[in-house]
Amino acid sequence: MDTTPAPGAPSHRGDWITTPLTEDLLRGALDLERTAHGLLPHRLPARARAQCTDPQLAMVEAQPSGVRLVFRTRATAVELDTLPTKRAYTGAPPRPDGVYELLVDGRPAGRTTVPGGNTLTIDMETWATDRRTGEPGTARFDGLPDHEKTVEIWLPHNETTELVALRTDAPVAAVEERGRVWLHHGSSISHGSEAAGPTSTWPALAATLGGVGLINLGLGGSALLDPFTARAMRDTPADLISVKIGINLVNLDLMRLRAFGPAVHGFLDTIRDGHPTTPLLVVSPILCPIHEDTPGPGAPDLQALSTGRVRFVATGDPAERAAGKLTLGVIREELARIVRERSADDPHLHHLDGRALYGQADHEVLPLPDNLHPDAPTHRLIAERFATAVFAEDGVFAAGAA
Repeated sequence: MDTTPAPGAPSHRGDWITTPLTEDLLRGALDLERTAHGLLPHRLPARARAQCTDPQLAMVEAQPSGVRLVFRTRATAVELDTLPTKRAYTGAPPRPDGVYELLVDGRPAGRTTVPGGNTLTIDMETWATDRRTGEPGTARFDGLPDHEKTVEIWLPHNETTELVALRTDAPVAAVEERGRVWLHHGSSISHGSEAAGPTSTWPALAATLGGVGLINLGLGGSALLDPFTARAMRDTPADLISVKIGINLVNLDLMRLRAFGPAVHGFLDTIRDGHPTTPLLVVSPILCPIHEDTPGPGAPDLQALSTGRVRFVATGDPAERAAGKLTLGVIREELARIVRERSADDPHLHHLDGRALYGQADHEVLPLPDNLHPDAPTHRLIAERFATAVFAEDGVFAAGAA
């Protein structure tokens, strides 16, 4: 991890103190890269990134879902200069700017955005991209209580964010991680697609309800049983681990049933190489009607896109299941079988059917707006159900579980 501090000790500008951005101020990132502008948090280590040139993975792992600055201070004002990279989709409505959320002693204390920055425009028909450069901006929070406190700044979960400078009107000090750490891996749903903000993704909400620290390896479009992701999880200290497997394998039509089972075993074996007795939860997909019985690949609904709406469709044929194509139903059956068989020798391995978090009855009330991703209220529903099922006294992540 490249964590070479910016030159010099904390500097003063008038009544402001500028503190170098270093590893000890950040949580939730597995790697930090020095750039021409500052510090870029990554959620996969450099070795993993070097093993895959997929631009989708490169984009999402650099979006800092779950990454936050944490420090002690009595400052009443905080400024964070960043260079965001915002996404736009040709033909789709403009996306809102990413949200920065401030917590003071664990309680919400402010939200803001950073205007400007770079823009990455993606054509959903051809997947061609156009990148335009911009200037850094500032996220400012003031009116904070004038006493010693723990301050957290959660970075936008869906917007690549280079950290340029941290300024406060009082000194800051790093805070050691206390309590248990939960390491979670999943798809864009875990990444936080359509969540209201970085503390409102379902893993962030569930971590708050469970009283644990979060490392979120939810990688939009990229929960694909990649060996380098398993090795990253193997090498990351954690007290609790979960993997949510399925939807990306279907909507990318990545593999067949013959490859799926061994790939799951290999992924779990690798994690177990570094965490032999850590509670490990395998979560199958939540309900997604377009892919329950219809294989992928998934694709944008071009007719809806022509009217400015983003929706997804499944393009496979249900009859192709006989040839080994994956659907969510097939994946749930296989995951339940694999965990059941492995748990005979691994009592710390557990399974959760994703439909217990969001199922058919929920879909009737809270349908997936784009046929694929839950909206903000559904993120909260999933988080509350996960916390009740997993972090409760009789849950597999209960306080005495690790």
